[in-house]
Amino acid sequence: MLLKIIKVFIHVLIIVFLTITTQIGGVVYLVTVVVFSKKKRKIKIIAFIGAYCCISLFVIPFVAPVFGREKIKNSKHIQPNSFIYVLTNRNYVVPQLNTILTKVSTELDKKYPGIKLVYLDANFPFFDGFPLLPHLSHNDGKKIDLSLIYEENKALTNKKKSISGYGVFSGPTKREHNQITVCKQRGKWQYDFPKYLTFGSINKNIRLSAKGTKFLVDEVLQQKEVSKLFIEPHLKTRLGLQNRKVRYHGCQAVRHDDHIHFQLY
Repeated sequence: MLLKIIKVFIHVLIIVFLTITTQIGGVVYLVTVVVFSKKKRKIKIIAFIGAYCCISLFVIPFVAPVFGREKIKNSKHIQPNSFIYVLTNRNYVVPQLNTILTKVSTELDKKYPGIKLVYLDANFPFFDGFPLLPHLSHNDGKKIDLSLIYEENKALTNKKKSISGYGVFSGPTKREHNQITVCKQRGKWQYDFPKYLTFGSINKNIRLSAKGTKFLVDEVLQQKEVSKLFIEPHLKTRLGLQNRKVRYHGCQAVRHDDHIHFQLY
């Protein structure tokens, strides 16, 4: 009896984890466990992986438009920082946002040929209000995180500083306002939590490109549908950003000097 309870508990934990991280993974797992209940564990795992990949890559893109969302249109100008964002269904936006990404990426390539617009977390494909953790928003198809732009030996590069795209920060200098310290002194321990979500630091020789990142931000801000853009205060000052759409996200969120976040009205 105890063994059955433990097994059920483990299944529940897996379902919750997959639902939180992929939205549809928990349902696919539950169906797989029920349908293949009499099969060996190895068969169940293979069946789940196969079913999940097929549904995520070939079914959801056709169903999401019913909910007003569509998959981000990857191209030679637009790409995810990692395929994991595609595989976990975190690459869905409203059509308006897709159009903006195309416009911005085209202008970015015109200004800096070969430099891509690289996105991180966007939104799940279904249901407004469904949380895309660990974000406080990203629940209506109108929000997205973009990677900062970096340079190597004074030349812009598509390389990033972590595998996930999060967690390796371009922190404030001694002369810049340090909002990170302010928030942590207020007890907001989560403020630099993304440092644990890097999945590995890479390309340690690259550094933030002020000119490249400023151009990217300015192009985003020129889009009339954009309502807000979040970036850390010291980077706002460093990049000379004056647009009223540039806002501070608050200590209740996480720091934004490893990415920028923007959203539509």
